[in-house]
Amino acid sequence: MNRLRFLKNLLSTSLLPAVALARPTTTDLELEAQRVRRELLEAWAVSERITLITAGQMPAELYDFKYTPQAMTFADQWRHCCQFTTTLLAERLGIDDPYKNGRDLSKAVTKQQVLDEVKALYAFMRQTITTIPDAKLFEQADFVGGKIPNWRYLYAMENHIIHHRGQCMVYLRLNGVTPEGYLGW
Repeated sequence: MNRLRFLKNLLSTSLLPAVALARPTTTDLELEAQRVRRELLEAWAVSERITLITAGQMPAELYDFKYTPQAMTFADQWRHCCQFTTTLLAERLGIDDPYKNGRDLSKAVTKQQVLDEVKALYAFMRQTITTIPDAKLFEQADFVGGKIPNWRYLYAMENHIIHHRGQCMVYLRLNGVTPEGYLGW
């Protein structure tokens, strides 16, 4: 019995502080960054799913469709989303833009090539969200006459994709394709 009490006292008093000191503490900023990253990753995963469904619904032979000579083609809508998002994020966050380092978006003209670029965009987003330093994630920067944290800018970029995805749904309807129903969050 004394041996059991000794071990109990030893484990509850001497080792616990050492274990606690060995474990790194998590700051409020780190906890908030984890929460924000989780939310961003969830939002971008849904965006990817809906985007790939929408882009995949257009028949391959109609990827060059545009409703007026001044409009972008269906393929151009998606290529614009990819390049605009990566370029603006790269500039804002000080990271490499994949289209300035060897990727040639102009070659993405077929349905499969465009879908591959869209998948690459979302992979870039996942990598960016998971690797951006916490301080950079919360850093305030200029946006439309004010300042917002960079994590909100990531949502603004997703909103830009939603805008073009909506346009692409009109392109689908103009070609007799009924877009898959609203998928929601």
